[in-house]
Amino acid sequence: MSISRRNARRSVRILGLASASAALVLGVSGQALACNIGEFKAEAVCKGEKGQIKVTDRDFSGQPATVTVYLENHGADEKKIGEQQVKGSKEGTVIAFDEDWAPGAVYRVSVNVPRFIKNLDIEPDVVAPATACKKEESPSPTPPAAESPAPSASASTPVEDSATPAPSASESSSAAAPVSEAPSNAPSAAIGDSNLAETGANSNTGLIAGVAGALVVVGGGAVYFGMRRRGAKTGS
Repeated sequence: MSISRRNARRSVRILGLASASAALVLGVSGQALACNIGEFKAEAVCKGEKGQIKVTDRDFSGQPATVTVYLENHGADEKKIGEQQVKGSKEGTVIAFDEDWAPGAVYRVSVNVPRFIKNLDIEPDVVAPATACKKEESPSPTPPAAESPAPSASASTPVEDSATPAPSASESSSAAAPVSEAPSNAPSAAIGDSNLAETGANSNTGLIAGVAGALVVVGGGAVYFGMRRRGAKTGS
């Protein structure tokens, strides 16, 4: 059975409309599926000693999105951290908000894409780690003052070296000799009078004995001459 030219044209027209409709539906649905809140991810990270809130957009359609970050306080926005625009990619496009977050702080991240996402929040909220990026150095404990040991008797009193020999009697007398040889006003004893000096007699004893002997001799001579003169007178 042959198909008329009119029926053929009608069939081609119907197929064209169906293809166009399918392409339109597929394109819109693809964009809608690609650009959804599930393609966004947020987390609190550290960059060196600084904190950041990092947002990754994996929307491969490349729709421009506006991302806003808020610091939460008991479920309410305490302050706005910042706002940036991003175009997603299949590999993921990353934007970062500098924020020195405190451990355990909570952040709400909102995304807005015209015609697709209307200010939806990334679920769940971002919770900062329990450890801060900058580690605080704890002060080193001051060591207790060392108690000085009480001085012992052996440490305070010098101990004489037992190896040093004690001075002998001769060394003691020789050491004491200069003291006895100090100059004195008393006259020195005559030679040979060491016995008198040892008994403590005066050094003038010899002189007195000599004078007494001379007087004895003179007295004896006088007596002798007197007796002779008396005998001469008697004989005459």
